[in-house]
Amino acid sequence: MKENNTQEEIKDEICEEEAVKSEETAEEAEIESDVKEEKQEDEDSKYLRLLADFQNYKKRVEKEKSDIYTFANEKLVKELLTVLDNFERALESECQDKKYKDGMANIFKLFWDILNKNGIEEIESLGIDFDPNLHAAVAVEDSDEYESGKVCFVLQKGYKLNGKVIRAAMVKVAN
Repeated sequence: MKENNTQEEIKDEICEEEAVKSEETAEEAEIESDVKEEKQEDEDSKYLRLLADFQNYKKRVEKEKSDIYTFANEKLVKELLTVLDNFERALESECQDKKYKDGMANIFKLFWDILNKNGIEEIESLGIDFDPNLHAAVAVEDSDEYESGKVCFVLQKGYKLNGKVIRAAMVKVAN
């Protein structure tokens, strides 16, 4: 009987050892599963960040490309503004030949329409509040006609290209 007890004890011990081993194996499997999950979450997170970075890159490149197309002619337009100013001065001067003056006015209108169609717009200045983003004040003078802080005289017109100020208007501001 002792022999049966010892055999049973040995079987019990073996079963206990196997149970402990299976528990350890289960714990190891659970830890391994957790590690795999963490790795997968890290990889998913890296993928999502990379995808977001790429989408931001695409948006930035599209905006830069759009800006290049929008403002590609800025240098040319700035130089043409001098021609526009001189054209306006010429039209304001006295001329004996009415047909000549009318012809020049028509050419000026055509020139202005082309510039306007390509995104050029004049900055309205006279009689409005001084805005340092749109105007360059070269003088301050007393005025009965305009309130303080209003533009009372325009020395040189200002222009925008597609909403961007390319030349601020040179103005006198009422005191």
